Amino acid sequence: MAEFFEHIPSWYRTAILVAGLVILWAIEGVIPRMRLQGNKYRHARTNLFFTLTTAIVNFAFAFLIIRAAQWAGEKHLGVLYSMKLPVWAHAVLAILMMDLIGAYLVHYIQHKIAWMWHFHKIHHTDNAVDATTALRHHPVESVFRVAALLAAIVSMGIPVWMVMAYQSLSALMSQFNHANIRLPRRLDKALSWIIVSPDMHKVHHSRYQPETDSNYANIFSIWDRLFGTFVKVEDTTRLQYGLDEYQDARYQEIGTLLKTPWEKTHEPKHFL
Repeated sequence: MAEFFEHIPSWYRTAILVAGLVILWAIEGVIPRMRLQGNKYRHARTNLFFTLTTAIVNFAFAFLIIRAAQWAGEKHLGVLYSMKLPVWAHAVLAILMMDLIGAYLVHYIQHKIAWMWHFHKIHHTDNAVDATTALRHHPVESVFRVAALLAAIVSMGIPVWMVMAYQSLSALMSQFNHANIRLPRRLDKALSWIIVSPDMHKVHHSRYQPETDSNYANIFSIWDRLFGTFVKVEDTTRLQYGLDEYQDARYQEIGTLLKTPWEKTHEPKHFL
């Protein structure tokens, strides 16, 4: 398994993620959860720009991530190595811990710390959430996420191949749970007990703040249930996406979104 992931060329992994995005985007046209307003292609253009900046940031830090994982593996440092686990158990726990620290925890913190929120809110200004929203992150926020992943790798002790497996799974799951697709209600509910389903994550993009500040997980829904941040909405078609203060059309434009974190605002949000 280790050799399989380590020898997959980076372009091949990228191709898988692009294919996943294209497939989900096509499915959204067949079984949409909601009829979204606005020009679908202009919306995709904006979000794909931020997908590109996310990829650039990840590529820029790729050497550091790989070196940290190699170092942890070579020295057998980290919590998971201290347990002397079989490879399969190490891999399962590694993915769980990367999802907890590198996705859930850093996401939660960005909603609670004001200066971090100003970068993360770019993700929440999207008024038409679909699969392309998955990587709509300001470049500075992408750095936060890389830092959180590095913390997980070093503290837990996670080798390179497990990091690569996690990153592919995380990206695919983010596309899936943002996708504007209508799953049978029972299926979506059943999935949400294990992984983050589309309806579960839609709640997080609600314009209503108590719902915005919920359902932070990316792969495994257990974190929201365990830490009391899970919120259920029976009918997600009633949700309104976006943020009240950012309804102007200019907040769907690339240039404005890049500058938004530095704008003076009077948001009613409460922070730690």
